[in-house]
Amino acid sequence: MEGTALLHYDLIHPPLLAALAAAGHGSRILLADGHFPCSTHVNPAAAMIHLNLRPGLLDVDQVLEPLLDAVPIEHAAVMASGGAPVPAHEGYRAALGAEVPFEEVERFAFYDLARTADTAVVVATGDRRQYANLLLTVGVAGVTPRKDR
Repeated sequence: MEGTALLHYDLIHPPLLAALAAAGHGSRILLADGHFPCSTHVNPAAAMIHLNLRPGLLDVDQVLEPLLDAVPIEHAAVMASGGAPVPAHEGYRAALGAEVPFEEVERFAFYDLARTADTAVVVATGDRRQYANLLLTVGVAGVTPRKDR
């Protein structure tokens, strides 16, 4: 049918779509800020998606928005700053909604989580904000609450 889009959401990046399709319930997706050591602190078997064209482009929020339309999320974890509140975290909480549990994890424990075999997808962003890393756990379609968009 002419004029009908195949996908019904805004995520159209083919390698990211393929990586998400290969991930299943319980798999983790790391949205890494520009400071995250992706070459040494992630599961080496994870699909690596580079969206870090330059500093500041793209940020984690810009990746999270279309991702939430494509994948159900059952849990989120962020790297704790060890002090002051992190503005990026408040934006993530708002985007994910109250129904998704949100956990702050100490820096080295966060690295350990990113290294586990459950981390199936790593998206390197150009986000310049400190502690802007976000580790999402894939839920079950039709079971995990989704926000209406």
